[in-house]
Amino acid sequence: MPFALCLALLTGLLAACTGAPDHVTLRVLASPELADVEPLLGRLAEDTGVELTMEYEASADLAGRYPATGRPAPDLAWLASDRSFQLRVQDSGGRITRPESTSVLRSPVVVGLTPAAAGALRAKAPGGRISWADVADAAAGGRLRFGMADPRRSDTGRAALVGVATAAAGTGGALRAQDVSCDRLRGFRSGQSLTADSSRALLAAYAAHPERADALIAHESELLSLNAGGRLRAPLEIVHPDDGMVLSDFPLLLLDPRERGPYRKVVDWLLRADVQRELMRRTHRRPVDPDVRPTGPLAQPVGNALSFPDRLSTVQRLVDDYGDPAHGTADQVVFLLDFSTSMRGERIAALRAAFAGLSGADRTATGKFARFYRGERLTVVRFGGRVLQERTVTVRGDADLRTLDRIVADGGFDDATAVWSALDRGYALAAQAVRAAPRRPVAIVLMTDGENNAGLGPAEFLRRHRALGTAVAAVPTFPVPFGEADPSALERVARATGGRVVDARLSSLADAFKEIRGCH
Repeated sequence: MPFALCLALLTGLLAACTGAPDHVTLRVLASPELADVEPLLGRLAEDTGVELTMEYEASADLAGRYPATGRPAPDLAWLASDRSFQLRVQDSGGRITRPESTSVLRSPVVVGLTPAAAGALRAKAPGGRISWADVADAAAGGRLRFGMADPRRSDTGRAALVGVATAAAGTGGALRAQDVSCDRLRGFRSGQSLTADSSRALLAAYAAHPERADALIAHESELLSLNAGGRLRAPLEIVHPDDGMVLSDFPLLLLDPRERGPYRKVVDWLLRADVQRELMRRTHRRPVDPDVRPTGPLAQPVGNALSFPDRLSTVQRLVDDYGDPAHGTADQVVFLLDFSTSMRGERIAALRAAFAGLSGADRTATGKFARFYRGERLTVVRFGGRVLQERTVTVRGDADLRTLDRIVADGGFDDATAVWSALDRGYALAAQAVRAAPRRPVAIVLMTDGENNAGLGPAEFLRRHRALGTAVAAVPTFPVPFGEADPSALERVARATGGRVVDARLSSLADAFKEIRGCH
């Protein structure tokens, strides 16, 4: 027998006797949050013969990396969540193959609060149980600054945004396209003071400058690791919002089907009870093995798990509407309020209650999400046959809101109703706002209960509106009619300006204001 053949047989026998596995190296596109599993990869290679080379560059839906677009294709992907990616697969019409996926660990997206912030929120929350609505309310009021990873790039940031938006919708089910309302997250967003491309980078930035935020929104596991790392003066209090959280399951995906054998070895190893316990100890994530009992802080129940949307378009609309968290945004809304004598009694009471609710008096979950918020610029114009009073404030705190409330609560009335002259004045104010801050969204809300009997007519108003510059003419008007107001004329003007009529006779005035404020 030739020497080379003998040597090959001997090598094979030795491998069989010793149980030494064949060595395989797989490239893994991973979420940056998973860098904390790196210390265990050496043991994985020893036990299975599979070496994982981790590339911590995964985006929220693997766009630009899978299918490959000119860059070397990874063999596996290990993500905080593959929900956005699976929706992209679903939307591809068969162009992208759905890869095999196995959940490895679990962790909910929660809120970590400084002790002072937690105490303040708990004191105002019903029964001391903090919700996303409470977080949004405090952010809108300028009482809470938070950090959250960019939902355009990060699985964690996207899961956090979906959780907040689902709670804001208040339907109890998965977020739908019609639930993505442009007014409900503006107050929440106004409190974001810290962001990063990944939650790992976010936590590092916070640890270096904790004075920049009072709260962090991230995975429970990451916040527990931050607390255990000794980088903070005082640990963050971890709160599982009472209105639910999105649960991440850290799946391992097989992108190259030719590597199914090594992939199965890795998955089987990761799901071993001893490895699940070690991963739980090192990463503070919850095991997926039901026979492995969570310990320490993880023994606390997760709470109400929220469903992820089942349409990519819904997620994309939500992310697009939220925009770039590194750049602040705040609307300007011009409220044109009819104070003709026909408004006396129940109608003015409803108007005043609606304004008080938007100023923070409405303590329902919807009210907390839809209230006026810090940085928002608000103009109130009371009109009858002419402009009776006009005031503009940029909201910095409760004192500014009290100023607007006084205008609405204490103003007198007028015998005439000049609807279209008031709207013409509204567009003069809009023109000033567009010139002063071209990137600030502006909208007009026109509330009236009467027929126009003074000043401009609707045709003359529309003629003047057509003469405005493009930017000003694009400012939408949202008429809110009730009582004897002419719905056909209001509808015509709403269409011409790019707005829409919201009929307060079909719902409460407060709900009508919540629905349209800033939506355009």
